[in-house]
Amino acid sequence: MTVSCPALLVSAPASGQGKTSITAALARWHVRQGRRVRVFKTGPDFLDPLLLQRASGAPVYQLDLWMCGEADVRARLHAAAGDADLILIEGVMGLFDGSPSSADLAATLGVPILAVIDGAAMAQTFGALATGLARYREDVSLYGVAANRIGSAYHAQLLRESVPEDIAWLGALPRDAALALPERHLGLVAADEVDDIDARLDALTDAWAQHASMVLPPAVDFLDTALAPVPRCLQGQRIAIAHDAAFCFLYPANLDLLRAAGATLRFFSPLAGEALPDCDAVWLPGGYPELHLTALSQCTDLHQALQAHVAAGKPLLAECGGLLFALDQLTDRDGSAAPMAGLLRGHAVMRTRLSGLGLQSVELPEGRLRGHTFHYARADIPVEPLALAVNPNKGPSKEAVYRQRRMTASFVHFYFPSNPVAATGLFQS
Repeated sequence: MTVSCPALLVSAPASGQGKTSITAALARWHVRQGRRVRVFKTGPDFLDPLLLQRASGAPVYQLDLWMCGEADVRARLHAAAGDADLILIEGVMGLFDGSPSSADLAATLGVPILAVIDGAAMAQTFGALATGLARYREDVSLYGVAANRIGSAYHAQLLRESVPEDIAWLGALPRDAALALPERHLGLVAADEVDDIDARLDALTDAWAQHASMVLPPAVDFLDTALAPVPRCLQGQRIAIAHDAAFCFLYPANLDLLRAAGATLRFFSPLAGEALPDCDAVWLPGGYPELHLTALSQCTDLHQALQAHVAAGKPLLAECGGLLFALDQLTDRDGSAAPMAGLLRGHAVMRTRLSGLGLQSVELPEGRLRGHTFHYARADIPVEPLALAVNPNKGPSKEAVYRQRRMTASFVHFYFPSNPVAATGLFQS
């Protein structure tokens, strides 16, 4: 069974062209028109989805042909198409960059592309870039273009007139520092940390409305894809999940899977000084512990509770930022060091250059899990790893996975639906 829904994959010639800003503006603009909009993010990204969720008013899930798998991707899009008036998929990097690329995803799904092009320093060449993107691969359909950082209405007119007639003009955003979204070393600042995020999104949408096309993109047929049911192996289990500005990297699909497996999720905030809830397992997800050294170092009662939890043989998963918090000590970029939870021997130092980047596959006793790594930390952990990850693209990042009793710790962010049995096994005693 297929369900049809207008859809666009928003991509660009390169990173930094304004994909997220235009996707957010486009989503909120259509919501203002009374449409139900569902947004997805290509690749293993945490930060853009938080902003796009705020813009669209609905959870944003990841789509990646390798990490998630084609069946998972198709099932999520089919479900969204059943109750949406428009589906937007923000791409990753440049349209044809990476493996799998945004173009690969668009070709596999038959979704047309909206190309975002930074027009700040060009006029008619804008049309040449659009033409090149449209002609580069026969299996990819470029539906339209949008210009970012235009200087004036006349500038927008020049760009629009440069585009061939068979490529639609969908809109533009002006060159205005007030419209910029705040960033830090891992990307955008998490939406919940920006006090005026809704005002910023409204400003983006107001600016978009000045040049927006009223035409919806063509409808796409999304196939129904059956997924294996999630085993109810966590029935009655209580999982405590750290969740605040220091631990904010959570895939919605991972939370859905744990609930589907029968677990009760109990969120708590280490930064707020909250105690570890009564639980059978703990999850310390990724985030920004390096930005909150003092607060996290002073959570001594939580440190002791986590140490007792691990000593009792109860499951604990520490991912990336969670791993940093699990170590004996963490040093930030300024050289300030602070004690952490002391669950795993070792210390880490934040650097100004990336230390880990890329998709990861790890063979664990519970089964093979897929995910990704993206961090700026150098860790010295004098413990024999349980396993080493493999990068499917032959990249240099091959993260270690550590295991002590039932604690599993790594820089890898796991995508639980890639292997529900293995993922739920991490939380079983």
